[in-house]
Parts: sequence; structure tokens; C-alpha cells
Amino acid sequence: MNGAHGGRGRRIVLWRHGQTAWNVERRFQGTTDIELTDTGRAQARRAARLLAALKPDAIVASDLRRAAATAAELAALTALAVTHDEGLRETYAGSWQGLTHDEIVERHGEQYAAWKRGEPVRRGGGELETEVAERAAPVVERALEKLPDGGTLVVVSHGGTIRTTIGRLLGLEPRHWEALGGLSNCCWSILGEGARGWRLLEHNAGTLPEPVLGDDD
Repeated sequence: MNGAHGGRGRRIVLWRHGQTAWNVERRFQGTTDIELTDTGRAQARRAARLLAALKPDAIVASDLRRAAATAAELAALTALAVTHDEGLRETYAGSWQGLTHDEIVERHGEQYAAWKRGEPVRRGGGELETEVAERAAPVVERALEKLPDGGTLVVVSHGGTIRTTIGRLLGLEPRHWEALGGLSNCCWSILGEGARGWRLLEHNAGTLPEPVLGDDD
């Protein structure tokens, strides 16, 4: 086992939950505890079959039902216990929560525009993206400390939280986190550990990674 000074070759799979009714309606969920749709559960089952092939060593998940139910599909196939942590919840967005995309643009247009420009914004009076990273990334780092060399950790969370966590783990400045595009329902991103730290190997993937062959491997 490796501790904080760790061996190399570990992987982190950051997996977004399956579809909810609010996703379909383009309604901002944040920390609202919305369940998966039947489609979302089917997405989770399909993705779990693929991710089980990576032979994960541990699963940590947000305690919100949409993430917990997604994680449960992988747990059922791998016989791993899921550790739930509220630090992996989606961004709290105050008055934005429950509004559709169009309603947010209509009612909070200036705030929305500032956020899209990369300015630090408390959307709806909620959390800054840096605050989300500050609560979520340590959850991932604590789980990593328990992994064996070459081990794989699956983190089941939410689109915004995953993006900020990737940004933090890669050492990107917060204003560049938006460069990481969003994740589709039940898609995932994979970070691999190398000699100079974490590298983004896959982003918004729905298939298993292929080896990189060529001049940049």
C-alpha cells in the first residue's frame, strides 16, 4: 500500500450520475435531491458494466440519490462497498436551484454572463466553484491514500463538482476550469498518475479508454 508519498500508476474515474427529470427539463439541480429516471437507471447499468472491466479498487460517491443510485449499479457488479460523502455533492446554487436554463438567463442574466466569463460568482447566492473544489478534492485525495499502486478509484458525483475537482487535481487556475467541457449523463473522465502528477486521459467518455500509441505516449 502507498501513503501520501504514493507509488505511481493509480487512476481516478470521475463518473457523472445518470439522467434525472430535471436534467431533461434543463432545470438547475444543485444540491436538490432528485432521483434518476428509468432512462438514468438504464444508463447507470450500462456504464457500470463497462467500468467494472477496469477492476476498480474503491468507490466513493455523493450522498445525493442520483449519484448514490448510479454508484450502486457498479457496486452490485464489483462487490465493493460505496463510501458516501456529502463533500462530493453538486454546487449549491441558492435561488438558481429549481429554475430552468431560460429562467436563469432571464432573471439572473448579468450573474450568468459573469460566470460564463470565468469570474468568481456565487450563483444564486451559493458556493464559488473554488469552494466546491476545496470540499470535493480532499475527499478524492483521502480515498487515493488507501489505493494500492496501480489501483483505480471510481468517484461518482455531479457535472460541476467533477469539473472543478479535475481542475484542482490537474493544478489548473480556476479561470481555466471552464475549458473542461461538461459531462453527459453517466459519462466519465479518467485521470492517470504519471511522473509529473495527474494527467487527463479521457474526458466525457462513454467507452473504455484505448492505449495512446504514437509520439505522445
